[in-house]
Amino acid sequence: MTNSYSNHNFHIPVMGVAFTIDSPIKVAPYGISSVISMVDDTLLEQLRAYYCAQFNLAYNEITAKMEDFRAKRITAYLNMVQEIVHLKFEDLKNAAWEKGCELEKYFQLLPDYATLKKDFYARINIEGMTSDLRAWVNRNLSPGAIDINIMTKLDRENFKDGEKLPSEFNDAHAALRGFANSNLSSSVVLSAGLNPRLYSYFEQFKDFYPDALGVLKKQIILKISDYRSALIQGKFLAKKGLWVSEFRMESGLNCGGHAFATEGLLMGPILEEFKIHRDELKQTLFELYSAALTEKNIPVPSQAYEQKFTAQGGVGTAQEHEMLLHQYNLDAVGWGSTFLLVPEATTVDDATLSLLCEAKEKDLYLSHNSPLGVRFNNIRNNSMAHKKDALIEKNRPGSACPKKFSVLNKDYTEEPICTGSRQYQHLRLAELKTLGLSDAELQRQSDLATSKECLCVGLANAALMKYNIGTKYYLDSVSICPGPNLAYFDHLVSLQEMVDHIYGRTNILNRSDRPQVFLKELDLYLNFLEEVITETIGSGATPLPVTKQKAAYFQSFLKNLNEGIGYYQNLFAELKYIKELEQLNGLQSRLWQMNMPVMEPVLA
Repeated sequence: MTNSYSNHNFHIPVMGVAFTIDSPIKVAPYGISSVISMVDDTLLEQLRAYYCAQFNLAYNEITAKMEDFRAKRITAYLNMVQEIVHLKFEDLKNAAWEKGCELEKYFQLLPDYATLKKDFYARINIEGMTSDLRAWVNRNLSPGAIDINIMTKLDRENFKDGEKLPSEFNDAHAALRGFANSNLSSSVVLSAGLNPRLYSYFEQFKDFYPDALGVLKKQIILKISDYRSALIQGKFLAKKGLWVSEFRMESGLNCGGHAFATEGLLMGPILEEFKIHRDELKQTLFELYSAALTEKNIPVPSQAYEQKFTAQGGVGTAQEHEMLLHQYNLDAVGWGSTFLLVPEATTVDDATLSLLCEAKEKDLYLSHNSPLGVRFNNIRNNSMAHKKDALIEKNRPGSACPKKFSVLNKDYTEEPICTGSRQYQHLRLAELKTLGLSDAELQRQSDLATSKECLCVGLANAALMKYNIGTKYYLDSVSICPGPNLAYFDHLVSLQEMVDHIYGRTNILNRSDRPQVFLKELDLYLNFLEEVITETIGSGATPLPVTKQKAAYFQSFLKNLNEGIGYYQNLFAELKYIKELEQLNGLQSRLWQMNMPVMEPVLA
């Protein structure tokens, strides 16, 4: 039975590969939703062995020699996580009522305005923990969602005995199959854009369609960067009879992990567009969805399913949390990088935790370190970077590529390889020497080639180190990808403290100079624009020529930034954000003072 209460209005997004790999085990019993990465089935299998031992559950290894082992490992891990969450949740509900018990913690974490919290305390203050109240607790409490993330770009082709396997054995396809075959009733978060073949594969699984009672056992969440992307992807799925249950908007730059920068479209205006067109979007998709279900001879629901709208990226205060919820009618807000400092919620090794606590703005930067060719939020002096630099010093740049989840490049080979691999970097550096580049340009291109980190290993090692699980790959080398917002958080906190901070019951920030979330993103976009201008026209006295296409890109970027600033001027005036208005005017002046010779194309 579904309870009628809404609980938390925040969620913990996927972070890296390891950092939220077991977050549901830690936080779902308290009603908090989080997202597990499906990239690394080897890590999932290692953690399944670990947790089965911890909770005395039966464990039968799924080896890489077994048929469809990747999907089977994912199914087994997710079923285990669900079983552990159920065990912990039942223990919580049945705990003896006393101060500090797990059941009290569940209610203390809820926002003070939650009806569930108010009703519980009203009942217990009158009657105590009676059998009737126990029955009420069992009816109305629910655990947080155990959601999963599939990064659509990571859809590696797989081979057996030198023969390419069918597309359903591609990595992302196998991850989807693993989730679809699991016992979970939760959501898959699709990120990194439209993958038509993968999206079409959803049609193979009945759990994404209404059951006899019209219930969707498994749901789809799209992580998107703007309204246009939501409309295109939503339509693609709706035409196949697949409903998008949530659009999860993420800031283009003020986020952790891979950063998908827009052409200057800012978070506030994007959220405003969603707010204005939300009902229209839902109706448009429902019409396509209904037609598709009819064609498949599946009963059409009498009305559209719920369609949530959430946002994430750089949120850091209770005021920002409430502003986003109420200004844009959001259903929830994602809090990501800040939870890296909550060991009760995420999984980070001790050395990296110290690095995160000490990080300042200059330490958190937008790197070229991802083998996927997408910009990647990074932290200086992480242990995997030291390992990478040591290999460069030995004139052996690149990774041995032990896990191969990012083998997507075919520039030099028939079978794809990873741009972070030793093989690729050797071929790339050899090619650069034949191109007749200037010494400065050769160095720049060489540095770019060797900047790629082995993220497959680096983003997984933290969990292995935390739980003392042996690994033969780059021992003690960790990559981590916090967003810029983490610079303003400088110490470890408990789960209670972090949730209290989100709901305004306490303040864990020791700095008073943290910029407002929209202003921080605008500042990041100005930095990004300056960098792209320099890359385009060079840093010499004579600007390099610019193509029409590149000029159009800058014109669109500048137009969107100016419109975004105008939007914020009106919003901040309406909200009476006096200090923020002054800071916004300073950022606008910075934009106006930029050297923009690229605005006039000089090449046809």
